Amino acid sequence: MIALLLFAVQTARLMTIGADGSDPKLVHETTEHIEAPNWSPDGKWLVFNAGGKLFRIAVAGGKPEEIDTGGIGGANNDHVIRGKEVFFSAKGHIYVVPTAGGTARKISNDGGLTYWLHGISPDGKTAAFCGMGADKNKDIWTIPTAGGKDVRMTEDAAEDDGPDYSPDGKWLYFNSARGGQNQIWKMPAKGGKATQLTKDDRANWFPHPSPDGKWLVYISFPPGTEGHPRDKPVILRRMKPDGTQQRDLHPMFGGQGTMNVPSWSPDSRRFAFVEYSAP
Repeated sequence: MIALLLFAVQTARLMTIGADGSDPKLVHETTEHIEAPNWSPDGKWLVFNAGGKLFRIAVAGGKPEEIDTGGIGGANNDHVIRGKEVFFSAKGHIYVVPTAGGTARKISNDGGLTYWLHGISPDGKTAAFCGMGADKNKDIWTIPTAGGKDVRMTEDAAEDDGPDYSPDGKWLYFNSARGGQNQIWKMPAKGGKATQLTKDDRANWFPHPSPDGKWLVYISFPPGTEGHPRDKPVILRRMKPDGTQQRDLHPMFGGQGTMNVPSWSPDSRRFAFVEYSAP
């Protein structure tokens, strides 16, 4: 008898959903591992990464188009659109390239930090990132998008990650494990005392404010989850920027790659994410 081994092929579904969790729509389904959609400022395109490359696809669906990153490979799920440029992390650094493709420019510095980009200020002048130095501790940092000095925003023994700017540029929202498990926090964008917003038994990651400033969406992992792994039964949640009115929007399999970076539509009516078939 010859035994036949069947291997399940995981699918990834690029989705958009209403700000209240209603009306989910499929944009693209594939067996390729795609991650982390951004919504273009004109509302027409989504940008995602796959296989170390960046792609864009019409919100209405269609065939993905590769974005020419000027020979810079290894793009991961940390990328943010600002104006007509897309900033992205690759191989521990931050680069910027026109959304239409072209020559990439490195804005990060050599010899000190590993960079994971997560937010660009509304005026486009500052990038917020998770940085790891020689001490192997992850903290929130900023750097001018024109290039310049790295500025350390947090200095805590616990992990700080996932910074994103409020639409008025006054606040940085992020997740931190300083309470023992990752929860959502905020701090002044110019530096100062951090305030904890979520205090439940789940591990909460990657807060993203809506462009109109009314809501935050974030990923909620099962209690006790360490880091932000893929293929977990996660919940997309929404709350007010002050941490009130928390509610579940969409349960799914996902985590890493689902919504690492800002993914709201410019009119704040919908946001994009990637969900995966169960492992």
